[in-house]
Amino acid sequence: MTPQFGHFRAESGAGPLRAPMARWMIALVVLLFFSAPALARTAPDSFAELAERLLPSVVNISTTQTAEGQSGIEVPVVPPGSPFEDFFKEFFERNQPRQRQRRATSLGSGFVIDARGYVITNNHVIQDADEISVILQDESRIEAKVIGRDPKTDIAVLKVEPSDKLKPVRFGDSDVARVGDWVVAIGNPFGFGGSVTAGIISARGRDINAGPYDDFLQTDAAINRGNSGGPIFNLQGEVIGIATAIFSPSGGSIGIGFAIPANSARPVIEQLIKHGAVRRGWLGVRIQSVTDEIADTLGLKGVSGALVASVIDNGPAKKADIRAGDVILEFDGKPIDQMRKLPRIVAETEVGKAVDVKVWRGNKPVTVKVTVAALEETEEVAAATTRAPNETPKASIPGVGLAVAALNDRLRSDYGLDEDAKGLVVTGIDAGGPAAEQGIKPGDLIVEVSQEPVTTPDQMAAKVTAARESGKKSILLLIEGDAGLRFVALRLAAN
Repeated sequence: MTPQFGHFRAESGAGPLRAPMARWMIALVVLLFFSAPALARTAPDSFAELAERLLPSVVNISTTQTAEGQSGIEVPVVPPGSPFEDFFKEFFERNQPRQRQRRATSLGSGFVIDARGYVITNNHVIQDADEISVILQDESRIEAKVIGRDPKTDIAVLKVEPSDKLKPVRFGDSDVARVGDWVVAIGNPFGFGGSVTAGIISARGRDINAGPYDDFLQTDAAINRGNSGGPIFNLQGEVIGIATAIFSPSGGSIGIGFAIPANSARPVIEQLIKHGAVRRGWLGVRIQSVTDEIADTLGLKGVSGALVASVIDNGPAKKADIRAGDVILEFDGKPIDQMRKLPRIVAETEVGKAVDVKVWRGNKPVTVKVTVAALEETEEVAAATTRAPNETPKASIPGVGLAVAALNDRLRSDYGLDEDAKGLVVTGIDAGGPAAEQGIKPGDLIVEVSQEPVTTPDQMAAKVTAARESGKKSILLLIEGDAGLRFVALRLAAN
């Protein structure tokens, strides 16, 4: 209906001074009329129409796995060399029944994304399954095969050959979903297929330690066992998440569920359909968070970014001259406001793509060009060394609560250090000092102080003194310990 504003003119009087006021009031009413729906998103009266439209696209996943069971008969234990030993052995080998097999069944959820029969679910729903069946809304059961799966993001793609055309759903933009937006979850909780629940997005960007690329949406829509792999819809009927996990002391829903965002899932799904596997980008750095103390020592405003603790030889970062001590602020135009965002952004970058990386170095931003390489799916094995006691005389560093010594053959032997180890070895810690607060231990190596290599206690003492005299509250150390390289902003106590 077109809004009518003629009464303003009728009531405004005939005088020319009233005309501007009338026009201003008309403009105000027009603004309020058209902007009001955007200011507040009201709850729907019912989710019935949405559920009716989406239910045919959501499927139940049934898997079976064959497991070996015990026969229940054990050979009696007899003394070695006993005349009964051979008798019992021969008897039981001849009469031992075959091990019983049992079939373990599990249930999950999924949804159709393509009329050709592609179905999405969680990897943990179908992992180790011998048989996988997709059950449609009409209770028809179709055998499914695995097209590809990705344990790191817990996503799997299945393919079915239906007799009738399937009704797919489309993905939405999970990045525009806001905390407080309504969502609808449909799935197969506890085997009760076609269950619909509603709630809101409770939080974004949750890290639940499920994998290296955690970025979950949190919702209070009821999610229970069997919902895994099912879709989370917005009110437009678009999939903005894949239900994956719940937090629950009892095993049932307490209103804390987690879903993989659609924008994180889509590139993984596309690669699984196209290649059967996922190729991820790789930068070749080890990183850590930027703390207030580290930001202060580097002259960086705020604690955003990812601090490069070490650079892997022959990796993309090394070739682009990214250095330990750099703080990565942007990657391919995307701001790194939190350290844990960097691995996910790099992983989603196309392999072979040359991107700009902005780093903080020497109290100013520097941009370098990096060509992203492919992440190899090999595990790095790090041998932990046992730190042995040491009786080498300690060179105490005033104000930081530790003692150090220059490396020699005896210290390398005492602390299990490699022949090519560099820096100063920590030989003593003041239990109540700044070094102890940062978890520094005897046997750790101090490789750099204020981003410069150190090899003697006098060098370190001089840098600590210089930092204190310049008014700094902390000093930056590069420490190598059992967990690898890391930067530590060490508080400078009173001399």
